[in-house]
Amino acid sequence: MNRSVPNGSASEVGSFFSALSEIIMRIVTVRRISQVFFLALFLWFCVATSFGIEWWQLRGWPVSWFLHLDPLVALSTLLTTGSLYRDLLWALVTLVLTVLLGRFFCSWVCPFGSLHHFVGYLGKRGKPFSSRVALNRYHRAQSIKYHILVVLLSAAAGALIAHQVREAVRPSIPLVALLAVTIGLAWSAAGRASERNGKTFIFLSAFIGIWALIASFVALDRMIAASLQTGLLDPIALVYRSINLVVLPLADSTMQRISVSQRYYEGAWLIGAVFLAALLLNLKVPRFYCRFVCPLGALYGILGRYALWRIGKKDGDCPQCALCEADCEGGCEPGGTMRLNECVLCMNCRDDCRHDIITYSSRPSAGGEITLPDLSRRGLVLSMASGIAAVPLLRLGGGLGANWNPSMIRPPGSLSEADFLSRCIKCGQCMRVCPTNIIHPAGLESGLEGLWTPILNFRLGTSGCQLNCIACSQVCPTAAIRPITLDEKKGIKDFAASGPVRLGMAFVDHGRCLPWAMDKPCIVCQENCPVSPKAIFVREVFNTVRSGVGVVAGSDGFTVELREPSLKPGRFGTGDYYLAISGGPGGNGDMRALIVSNSDRSLTLASGRPLEFLPSPGTQARIQVRLQRPQVDPERCIGCGVCEHECPVTGKRAIRVTAENESRSRKRSLLL
Repeated sequence: MNRSVPNGSASEVGSFFSALSEIIMRIVTVRRISQVFFLALFLWFCVATSFGIEWWQLRGWPVSWFLHLDPLVALSTLLTTGSLYRDLLWALVTLVLTVLLGRFFCSWVCPFGSLHHFVGYLGKRGKPFSSRVALNRYHRAQSIKYHILVVLLSAAAGALIAHQVREAVRPSIPLVALLAVTIGLAWSAAGRASERNGKTFIFLSAFIGIWALIASFVALDRMIAASLQTGLLDPIALVYRSINLVVLPLADSTMQRISVSQRYYEGAWLIGAVFLAALLLNLKVPRFYCRFVCPLGALYGILGRYALWRIGKKDGDCPQCALCEADCEGGCEPGGTMRLNECVLCMNCRDDCRHDIITYSSRPSAGGEITLPDLSRRGLVLSMASGIAAVPLLRLGGGLGANWNPSMIRPPGSLSEADFLSRCIKCGQCMRVCPTNIIHPAGLESGLEGLWTPILNFRLGTSGCQLNCIACSQVCPTAAIRPITLDEKKGIKDFAASGPVRLGMAFVDHGRCLPWAMDKPCIVCQENCPVSPKAIFVREVFNTVRSGVGVVAGSDGFTVELREPSLKPGRFGTGDYYLAISGGPGGNGDMRALIVSNSDRSLTLASGRPLEFLPSPGTQARIQVRLQRPQVDPERCIGCGVCEHECPVTGKRAIRVTAENESRSRKRSLLL
């Protein structure tokens, strides 16, 4: 039987597979596959951050890997601390690839960029060609992201630069004079410099020089401080925070598969609003956040100018059809003079060009290139000054000094507050992994500087901070919460001398505590205290209840009859009430017996503890409640918050934990 395919059919099959191969191998298709893969991987890591025993929960997955790839996180923490956390060395991979390939991360890896790309695609669907071209034109406001980057990095570097400049300059007065002359020459030369690169360099040099001159006479290092605020707008930290604290809790509110119980995060509405606004703005301008706000994109734009490979024209014979600009994701104008720093390597221009002019190669664009962002010297200097000045302004309230907020309790393993703020990028990883859901994003408790940093809220969640849990310290990408062991947290074995990690201390509010304020028996806090020996102990007292005084009519030792029927039947049979009779043979004080039941005028006593003597008729009888009033031992309390969470006073708890006595700060200790 002849199984050969007719020539016509063979030709059609060959054409089909050729076309299919061309579609598969299109660079845009490869980019889309990459976007889907990394977005799915990112979402998987967010789900896997959930604490539990399932294989898809926290089981050694590198859940913070995207943050470790972020060079803005690495650079900013390096500036604030002067050191680089080892896991952030992954950022070197991204830096090297950016210098080789260009700004690839934005369109090939970044999960937030992929979301912007998709929403922007939906927004421009069905729009005419001319409108799409107009939407993707370069706008001068795209330089805003570079100013944002300068402000954030200046805030991070303020203290480091001030200290280093002061140490370098102050000892040498002749050097100061020489520097002043150099500044004057540089300033005058700035007005005559014709090349933009030279102007920018001279102005930056002049600015730093003036700063150095001031620092030589004034102790700037005492006033200027460093603060890590890049996490507010860094796209990776922002998308981690939004997915972990908003999207996943909403998605899991009906399924209840990712978490054991519904998770709540105080102030999550603001995080969700920022996330939603960033996405919806793409309906107005494609990749709005990437073009106008993203500080990480600005950093990549600066690095991208040195890229060995780049998008551009391979010859100048371009018909100016604008096809390449209809779907340009970065607004880099590939049809004209290429704005290299704005190109996000989406490859749409190369794919859309019907004249085979747009190429990706190591040669400069034949149409010309603009490699620097559109920044004015005045704006650049103003941005630097604003970032440096912002930190001391934010700290004028004394939040890091005597005016610190005792209700702001940090997770176990947190660094001292100043060091913590120099490392925390507000990513929400610790909040997501906490099995009891007590770590929440801060509002203004620690001032604007501490917005969205992790604090503990013991009212929400399922319990306090569990003794056998150190999950938050294991996922922190910058070691703001340093990795600790269970032995260190409990203060055992090698850490016995230093004692357990203390988050704060519990205080009993006598005005709200049931045994203290209302004569109601309650020992819930003492029963639930997980410390051994318990940090909460009780002192026993007997108080006469209101309207609990009567006159004895008669008694047989096990039952006491009163003259007036003034009692509520069954009220005193709970095991907390006693009958007290004054006096006795020899006048030995009060005699008490446990009440097991009562009617409106009689009291039945426990059979094992009858009255030692029979009270005569007319003797005064008092009904007393046995109270166990809680006390807190400051040497044993670790501030775990279990007592606060379990307190039956459901509003403002009668026992509350504050940051006093926390082990991360000796200045906040209650004990000598």
